[in-house]
Amino acid sequence: MKSRFLGSALTTAALVGTALTGTVATAGSASAASLPRDCSKAIINVKAKETVNVRTSPKTSATAVGIWGKGRKGTVCNDGKAYKGGSYTACGKKSNLWYYGGEKKTGWVPKTCINW
Repeated sequence: MKSRFLGSALTTAALVGTALTGTVATAGSASAASLPRDCSKAIINVKAKETVNVRTSPKTSATAVGIWGKGRKGTVCNDGKAYKGGSYTACGKKSNLWYYGGEKKTGWVPKTCINW
């Protein structure tokens, strides 16, 4: 009898955890939630070439959560590794590579606009 209730409790806890974190797995695609966001291995004092939006995922249609001002120092996380995302033209170049980092807010920024 107790094991049946325990199973229900674990299922409920998993659903609540998903609701709180907002992380939803999607089959067959690499979502932004699965991309690394490790700022323990970061490159600091990196400057933005131009003012750029800091986004929730590596694509220009993603919600902007802040800005990284031109010439302002910030951080590039994931040990400076760039990740493939949506294509864009920014700072005079075309690319699909993004860094996770930022100045005041952390999120995804176009690689072509970050100088280090």
